Amino acid sequence: MGDGASSSGGGVAEGGETVIVDHGRRRSSCGYCRSTSHSCISHGLWAYSITVDDYQELLDRGWRRSGCFLYKPEMERTCCPSYTIRLKVEDFSPSKEQARVQKKMQRFLDGTLDVKKPEQVKLTQDSSKSRCMHADASPTTVPNAPVAAALRRSLLTEDDGQSGLSRSSASQHGNLINFSPNTVAEKLAVFINGQGDIHGLSIKACSGHLNFYSTTKLPGTDFLSSEACAHSDGKRVNPKRSCMSGGGIGQHHKRRRLEIRMKRSSFDPEEFALYRRYQIKVHNDKPEKVSESSYRRFLVDTPLVFVPPISGNETVPHCGLGSFHQQYLIDGKLVAVGVVDILPRCLSSKYLFWDPEFSFLSLGKYSALQEINWVKEAGIHCPGLQYYYLGYYIHSCSKMRYKAAYHPSELLCPLRYKWVPFYIARPLLDEKPYVVLSDFTAQSDGFSNQFTDGLSSQSELRSEDDDLNEASSEEDDSDDNEPGIEGTTVGTEAELVVETGTTLASDDLGPVDLSNIMIDLNGLRIKYKELEHVVGPIDKMHQNLLEKQLHRYVKVVGEKLANHVVYTLG
Repeated sequence: MGDGASSSGGGVAEGGETVIVDHGRRRSSCGYCRSTSHSCISHGLWAYSITVDDYQELLDRGWRRSGCFLYKPEMERTCCPSYTIRLKVEDFSPSKEQARVQKKMQRFLDGTLDVKKPEQVKLTQDSSKSRCMHADASPTTVPNAPVAAALRRSLLTEDDGQSGLSRSSASQHGNLINFSPNTVAEKLAVFINGQGDIHGLSIKACSGHLNFYSTTKLPGTDFLSSEACAHSDGKRVNPKRSCMSGGGIGQHHKRRRLEIRMKRSSFDPEEFALYRRYQIKVHNDKPEKVSESSYRRFLVDTPLVFVPPISGNETVPHCGLGSFHQQYLIDGKLVAVGVVDILPRCLSSKYLFWDPEFSFLSLGKYSALQEINWVKEAGIHCPGLQYYYLGYYIHSCSKMRYKAAYHPSELLCPLRYKWVPFYIARPLLDEKPYVVLSDFTAQSDGFSNQFTDGLSSQSELRSEDDDLNEASSEEDDSDDNEPGIEGTTVGTEAELVVETGTTLASDDLGPVDLSNIMIDLNGLRIKYKELEHVVGPIDKMHQNLLEKQLHRYVKVVGEKLANHVVYTLG
């Protein structure tokens, strides 16, 4: 055995090392363009373990992970080229739409956001969430203007000992004559509610009307409506800002508590129940397809070697480095989970799932803003942690466009692995899906004048992205981070073709030094240059196949990583 050989327990890494199995080129159906042919082409690696530094380097070469499986699109061949997109958080400035999302959440927590129960929507036959219900909108709404007029007429009748007041008595109670519909509604609501439970109804005064609400709790209705509309003095107010509760006793806002927790990736039954509900209701997955085992493989299992926080170490945040689940709880109820990797230079957003009953809060966009803020705060302690990675950006996929709305973002050049501002990349991608972006960075001045008029064009791009976000805010498209390879193609033989022996002309790297690649052969660690000394002569055909495989591997991971990552054979 040569100097480079060593023994390990079955090829599974111990401590901080990266150990992979090379799956080579893979063809599968595409989850983005929904192509049924094997048009999605990528290179795959299975990772037994990977250090956070190595995974950061792979991200910066266009890789992503789904559980323990790593993949990199072959950009010049695949049907939907996927560009890694990132944001430097200190340069981030929220758009109008993003600011609206934050304000909406704050209003919800303050109790001032108009949110209807499902039964209210059904009763009123009105999908609007921000206006009062009127008499012509539903039979459950009673206008009080006729009641007020009748009271005035009654007060002004001659005293017959039964139903009215004399004019002299009325003059002594002039304030009663001037009843407004608002006042009448408030007083009636107080009186009726004071009689106790009336057939399961709750009565509220709203701008001179009585609204009758069902008090029967339906499944999933854990929050109250903060419906609409006027103060007791009759003055109109912003219906989104205030509401008379219980008939004019005063404003009542139920405040809610939002808690955000960062926990290490592990299986949690409550999280899985939320994920299952989300996949079935939002993505229309068949219930039998949303299994615990697939969830674990997709979002729980991770090859990242956890790095615990170290006192006085400015490279590791307080939670450590590795894979995490960021939980969002409102009044103790789990409403969303963001699956993220925290690495030396970034937070990489992997997936988000949320409670469909809270879709009105645009939790996809809100969580992205919270993750950006997390990086900002962590960067105070860890200066190297500066970026927010949003996964892949696919220009031809409309559901991916929201990612570029986090300004000023950058795309990774698929050939030279340099970062290019999005405002330069966008017009190029309008022309064709695959572009060597770094070819245009040297020409950026003239190019910007021709296509975007320099940095000033970013305001126009921001405006367009605001329009896009506004149009898609109900759907909240930012939940679906990676709907292609992640969770769908790994190990699916019917949709997957692994090419292990084919070679194309463009795969030729020219001279590449393979001698120092560390090989793991059934637990035996040895450098490639010493392989024949240990295992004996290798026939020429198998040697050529192995060297072609290693050449392609070096091309996709880079020589720096190839020389210290453990490459498993057998």
